[in-house]
Amino acid sequence: MSTETNRRSTKAKFFRGLADESRLLILETLQASEKTVSEIVQLTNLTQPNVSNHLACLKRCGLVTSQQKGRSVTYSLNVPKIHTLLLVADEILDTCAAQVDQCDTLDFRN
Repeated sequence: MSTETNRRSTKAKFFRGLADESRLLILETLQASEKTVSEIVQLTNLTQPNVSNHLACLKRCGLVTSQQKGRSVTYSLNVPKIHTLLLVADEILDTCAAQVDQCDTLDFRN
């Protein structure tokens, strides 16, 4: 497999990781500042086990980092450009959100 093919495969895997609504919500929540699991739970209305599992996934993938602060652990974006990526995604959706929403090929909810 060529380097270009490997890179494309990794890129597809990256976007599949962002395709999960809970992980995307957690990344959006971390855009402004670092947060503890409890703060993320409160802001997202996701369950604590759900948040913890997704944070572990995002950390393994290198997208978030954690830091022990006393008795708590805070999480933050490890790649600041994730913020830019999410902003660009919003700009793209300003143009085609209705079509994307109606696209049954990409519908992961069913």
